[in-house]
Amino acid sequence: MTRSPAKADLQRYLRSAREALLWKLDGVAEYDARRPMTPTGTNLLGLVKHAAGVELGYFGETFGRPFGEAAPAFADDAEPNQDMWATADESREDIIGLYRRVAEHADRTVEELPLDAAGRVRWWPEERRAVTLHQILVHVISDLQRHAGHADILRELVDGTVGLRAGLDNMAPGDAAWWQAYRRRLEDAAGEAGKAGEGRAADRA
Repeated sequence: MTRSPAKADLQRYLRSAREALLWKLDGVAEYDARRPMTPTGTNLLGLVKHAAGVELGYFGETFGRPFGEAAPAFADDAEPNQDMWATADESREDIIGLYRRVAEHADRTVEELPLDAAGRVRWWPEERRAVTLHQILVHVISDLQRHAGHADILRELVDGTVGLRAGLDNMAPGDAAWWQAYRRRLEDAAGEAGKAGEGRAADRA
């Protein structure tokens, strides 16, 4: 089946989101890949595990295309947030390997179905469960890009690594001194705005 230009664009953005998310694990120590870095436990490897579940559900069950592998972390009876972190028994290679296999399965769904193919998202409210492949592609791309943004911040906090993906940092030019000065400017501006806001609040009191 010949892909439409619209489908090709959507699949390119889907693959770009996967690439950005996986790249954030490159060169990260085992502990840093797994450790919770927010009060709600967000962590790098957990984001990849979650992404596997996202694509498994939306490009698998939604269109009646079973994956063919057991995935306990994504079962209906899994404990809350089981898909958001890696147990000590789950290796990084296991989770990344699972995601790559899920991605291949998702790509086949995209390649073999037309954009107007009908699907059903069982876990959405009844009035929104009927969907098309086009709608699901947009939904999943936006979801993965959101999580890639989470990973951007976590990786920078781990070791200072920043950038969009390998070979494309998409950052303003500047050495360490420039970035330190830039951050000081932002801190000073925030401080001034904070004081002004406190003053306005006091005036209204």
